[in-house]
Amino acid sequence: MMDTAVVTTDLDRLAERVERAAALVLDLRTRLAQAEASHNELEAEKATLATEKVELTRRLEETSSQLQGNDPSALVTEVAALKKEQRDWNAERKDVASRVESLLKKLERIEA
Repeated sequence: MMDTAVVTTDLDRLAERVERAAALVLDLRTRLAQAEASHNELEAEKATLATEKVELTRRLEETSSQLQGNDPSALVTEVAALKKEQRDWNAERKDVASRVESLLKKLERIEA
């Protein structure tokens, strides 16, 4: 009789542990799906920014060739504006890259 009670208690504890483990697995899967969605979104944003960077580089080259032979002070002003725009894009790119790296680290912790 006592063995039956011990086995039942052990089975109850085991069932509780299995239920907690299943809940944890479901929670981790949900978090993983969210992290993957965020990662995919950031990758898409990164691709868009790369495309925009290529377009801006092309426009810069066109503008540079069009400005040849123009007033030097106007050229200096244009270069300063372009450098500011480049700094802005670089800052945004770094921000996106750090967000992607952060999400990858979170994803790695979830997968581990």
